[in-house]
Amino acid sequence: MKMEKIKPIPKYIIEKIRKRDAIRYPEPHGNTRFYSYLTKNDGELVKVTVAVRHRYKNWHYKQVAVHGVHSDRCYVKDMCFTYIGGYSVGWYAEGLNRTQKWYEDDEWGWYYDSGFDPYAPVVNKEYLAKFPEYQYSAWELYDEADIIKFLRNYEKYPQTEYLMKMGLQKYVFSKQILTKAAKDKSFRKWLWSNRQMLAGRYFYISTILSAYRCGTSLLETQAYEEVKKTFCRERDYKPIREMLDGDYKPFFEYVAKQQTSARVYLDYLKACTFLGLDMSVDKNRYPHDFMRWHDIRIDEYKTAKALKDQEERAELYAKFASVAEKYLPMQHNKRSSFVAIIARSPADLKVEGEILHHCVGGMGYEQKFIREETLIFFIRAKDTQDTPLVTVEYSLSQKKVLQCYADHNTKPAEDVLHYVNKVWLPYANRTLKQIAA
Repeated sequence: MKMEKIKPIPKYIIEKIRKRDAIRYPEPHGNTRFYSYLTKNDGELVKVTVAVRHRYKNWHYKQVAVHGVHSDRCYVKDMCFTYIGGYSVGWYAEGLNRTQKWYEDDEWGWYYDSGFDPYAPVVNKEYLAKFPEYQYSAWELYDEADIIKFLRNYEKYPQTEYLMKMGLQKYVFSKQILTKAAKDKSFRKWLWSNRQMLAGRYFYISTILSAYRCGTSLLETQAYEEVKKTFCRERDYKPIREMLDGDYKPFFEYVAKQQTSARVYLDYLKACTFLGLDMSVDKNRYPHDFMRWHDIRIDEYKTAKALKDQEERAELYAKFASVAEKYLPMQHNKRSSFVAIIARSPADLKVEGEILHHCVGGMGYEQKFIREETLIFFIRAKDTQDTPLVTVEYSLSQKKVLQCYADHNTKPAEDVLHYVNKVWLPYANRTLKQIAA
């Protein structure tokens, strides 16, 4: 294929394209669409892509790409491609655009063969009858636009003809199917006996090969493959996948037999893992009556978790109380209308946060308290010490107030701020030195 041997579109091809376009678009259509035709260029079979567009009632056309069956590059003119916008064609030379596009100069350029090949129905597929080398390719049965790709595939895999004549066009580009059909006579017979089912719907290539190899039903094997793909995509099922270590089929068969689902099994697995059961043992992995053992394990899990939570809660409260006891002298109740009270438990933080509508009851303040990073003090009026007023977060390392907020994280009154910063804070720092000593 040579650039200088690209010829203008023959008149009979123009008429074919016009008729095909009139069927697809009976009314004038302003968007660009593509058609293609087959011809020769320097003795090589090529496909020429033609862009078509209406301007009011006027019909315009132009060659935009040429692909050869044996060429590793294509020729392009007045066309560009972007991943967002797709293919764009410039129509300045035809008078449809006021300005010339940057990619439009009415000259042919080249690009790699894989590019600039938009969907473009072939209007003269019968032209292939002139090529003896393709007479057994069953090209007349191939009804897609990428005819060049089909012929290249046929030259590499002559078994393409066999698939086409069985009505299996949707599988003609599968290298696995074509290679096996070339080497395995039994596989060709199997394809022939299952051709109606294979042609009726699309099956995964892995389904076809597995059904042939294992002698199983195509429908059952496809169902398994579909479930497997969904199962492998779902992040939540990772614990089950790790347990199965790639051997999924027994699991799917078990779930189907027990009339349950992977989601329900996941709850069962989490419970068993928490209880420390060995899931490599079949009686644990695949119990005979799944739902019965599911309910038993879930109940055991809830009980064990509640006990563990209770132990952890008791440990948390004990640590919190120990820290509070250590810094209890930093409380203040002298010569003022306010008092400073240290938090004594995580429950105190929660109540304070709920009443004053701020986050001291969460956000990990209890852990910071236990680690002695910060202390939490409640500022109360002396005559109503049970009523939350202001909450203070005090840094032990920096020896200063980090936060001081009233209801809804508002700034406290001036008399409260004076008490916190001028009365309690100096007292707290002095007392902290005594505690450290």
